Amino acid sequence: MIKGYSNSDTPDESLLLYRELLQRGQSPDHFTFPFVLKVCSIVYDHDYGKCVHNHVLKTGFEVNVYVYTSLLNMYACCMRSGLKVFDEIPKWNVVAWTSLISGYVNNDCARPRSRDLGTGKLVHSRVCQLGYDPFVSSCNPNLVLATAIFDMYAKCGNLNTARDLFDKMPKRNLVAWNSMIAGYNQYGQAEEALGVFSDMFVSGFDPDKATFLRRDLALGQSFHTYVPKMNICKDVAIGTALVDMYAKFGDAESAQKVFSELKTKDRMAWTSMIIGLTMHGHGEEALSTFKRMQEVASVIPDQITYIEVLCACSHVGLVEEGQRHLTEMRNVYGIEPTIEHYCCMVDLLSRAGRFKEAERLVEQMPILLSGELF
Repeated sequence: MIKGYSNSDTPDESLLLYRELLQRGQSPDHFTFPFVLKVCSIVYDHDYGKCVHNHVLKTGFEVNVYVYTSLLNMYACCMRSGLKVFDEIPKWNVVAWTSLISGYVNNDCARPRSRDLGTGKLVHSRVCQLGYDPFVSSCNPNLVLATAIFDMYAKCGNLNTARDLFDKMPKRNLVAWNSMIAGYNQYGQAEEALGVFSDMFVSGFDPDKATFLRRDLALGQSFHTYVPKMNICKDVAIGTALVDMYAKFGDAESAQKVFSELKTKDRMAWTSMIIGLTMHGHGEEALSTFKRMQEVASVIPDQITYIEVLCACSHVGLVEEGQRHLTEMRNVYGIEPTIEHYCCMVDLLSRAGRFKEAERLVEQMPILLSGELF
């Protein structure tokens, strides 16, 4: 039960069970202590953790590898206590060393500097010697290790090596993309940062706040200084990525400015603009943009475009227009509505107080219902 609660949304229940266990006169063991200490770390109750530590010492389980590793992790916020626990371990092993190093890193005691590059290279070399090279294609690549290695090179200023390793990654996640962008931005290479940003967008990754927020500046001052100097109208991929970036983070004016400068606007560019306007409550402008997309640019919308169009109708309260678009997507463009489209339509009808029509639409839906719809 203690283990189960330690992995649940209410981990503090583990501490209540631990207290009840003691009150009943039962003795915890090396299986119990790690989970209790883990919860102390999760809920930041280090006073309780110290009491558990004392109990560990009384019962003699401090020599158990799982117990002392849990103690090290619990004291991660106070490395003086963590180091004391480490020094008392009778025999150090890889787990203990890793926990200690992790504690120092989490306490910002391992900031990268240029003189650390030599040590970083030695570690990278050792990783390869041990057969853990994460840049070799495999079915289950270690993205965390790969990102840590090329991020080390980037932060130490060796951007060429960092980019070579980044390009060799069998798979990439958002953390990897963000790290490469941050590396270029840290050393003022805004053009390269924008290039990676564009590639990330084209690869189907949506940027998050970590992509842009670095020490209170969105992608760094050099990024924003460089953007106005770019001839964005020639590169629809970069332009679209910028539209998406500005729109999603609330700068509708900059998004529209970049969008207007694009000579070629593809479906992704139009949809990104519509998404941004809808997200920030500009439903009428979003619908006007969609109309221009159809009538002026003759660009064919897709499922994602129509989700945003129906959302815009919902925000503005245009029931008939929403119904028309739902029919149009199927009859004109051959796009079958998904559960997301029906959710938008039910939301539109419900907001307008037309609940019977919403219920009738749910009953007539040709697809399975979901909890989200209800």
